[in-house]
Amino acid sequence: MAFVLLLAFVALLVVSITWLWDYITMHLMWRPHTIAKEFREQRISGPSYKFLKGCNEDVKIMKQEQDSLVLDVHDHNYLPRILPHFIKWRAQYGEPFLYWFGPKPHICIFDYQLARQILSSKSGHFVKNDPPPTLLAVVGKGLSLLDGIDWVRHHRVIKPAFAMDKLKMMTKTMLACAQKMVKDLENQASQNKNGEIEVDFNKQFRQKYLPTERNRRKWMLEKNLRSSLLQIIQPRLATASVDYGNDLLGLMLHACIASKQGEMEGGLSLSIDEIIDECKMFFFAGHETTSLLLTWTVFLLSVYPEWQERLRQEVLREAGREYPSTDALSKLKEMTMVLLETLRLYCPAVLLQRKPIIDITLGERKLPKGVAIVIPIPIMHRDKDIWGDNADEFNPLRFENGITRAAKVPHALLAFAMGPRACIGQNFAMLEAKSVLALMLQKFSFTISPSYVHAPTYPFMLAPKFGLPVILRRLDVCN
Repeated sequence: MAFVLLLAFVALLVVSITWLWDYITMHLMWRPHTIAKEFREQRISGPSYKFLKGCNEDVKIMKQEQDSLVLDVHDHNYLPRILPHFIKWRAQYGEPFLYWFGPKPHICIFDYQLARQILSSKSGHFVKNDPPPTLLAVVGKGLSLLDGIDWVRHHRVIKPAFAMDKLKMMTKTMLACAQKMVKDLENQASQNKNGEIEVDFNKQFRQKYLPTERNRRKWMLEKNLRSSLLQIIQPRLATASVDYGNDLLGLMLHACIASKQGEMEGGLSLSIDEIIDECKMFFFAGHETTSLLLTWTVFLLSVYPEWQERLRQEVLREAGREYPSTDALSKLKEMTMVLLETLRLYCPAVLLQRKPIIDITLGERKLPKGVAIVIPIPIMHRDKDIWGDNADEFNPLRFENGITRAAKVPHALLAFAMGPRACIGQNFAMLEAKSVLALMLQKFSFTISPSYVHAPTYPFMLAPKFGLPVILRRLDVCN
């Protein structure tokens, strides 16, 4: 018996060693060599592949060298801080270029027509690149990380929640949340005779439950977050009514319960686990992007007080000192221009990534299956051939005639992507940002604190490395 077990163990060991050897030689050595050769034949080159590590060490060194770089508040070219490797490789190898994230090949493109071909494709041949496992554990596999049939199913369930009539119904809730924050700030400022208070708006807008330790607390975070979401979901399921609410959660619960009862058509169902993943996705990714949009907008309005005053006068003209209505918010054209220009210069998402699921031709070049395609948003947003000679400057007037006429191509703003996979929550984010800014502008003026250090960083999304300390002044005290 012992002999048989020993033979089985030896056989298993041989199989494992053979598989490991094949994986190392084929995937970690031979495949990178073959892919690099294929791209060189198409006149695409880049930094050389290093076994297992790819270009990771080079990227780390370049970022460390630039980490001490501090910018003037009027200097919006933070690219050397967050993407020094892209700048170097683009100058050295031209565009596009090939680089390696570990053993995985990435091709970086800078051409708007190629970006449009990828992002607007309805063929299903370009899918989202694989997210890091640590990110997936926190945000869940919600809509923005799904592909194929699963994406279609989730999208059909979720899309109605973001229709404009539904968003108008949510405006009161948005304003109520913003009003609470503004009221708290008013009370704090009232304690000072000059009506001033210094606030770190990066923390103010981003207060939420985020992981602070990668591995030790990841399981606990997942467990606690799931428990918290179930505490929100269970009371709605317990109601005797079949109306679970008109918001996103209500629509998803209806799809879940109706499916169990056989009432759903076309397979439009979501499980409880899928609903939890969607809640996590919108909680983390959705709230984070809007919070950072507000953070950078407050920064720019503090640096350019003339635009802050223009927006304040627009708010007072459309809503007075009263609670702004949905219609009043929709009329804030100059605020929309400022928000779009903020997204152009300080887009929270830095990279768009896709990968072909088949060998495919992109422009004049052939891409093998599985190669990640990287679109660097802040570099594209500073392309002077597309945005004009003032592409590095803050100029909301470029959006005076709308997004499609702001640059030389109608799809130049990539903040919400484009095509069928464009951000489903973009109208929600803009409405939420307008609600907060309108109430703030009614009550306060704000300037950058002398302690602010302008050093944008990119851990997951573009954020101020040292926070955004801002001095708020109550307008009723100033006047």
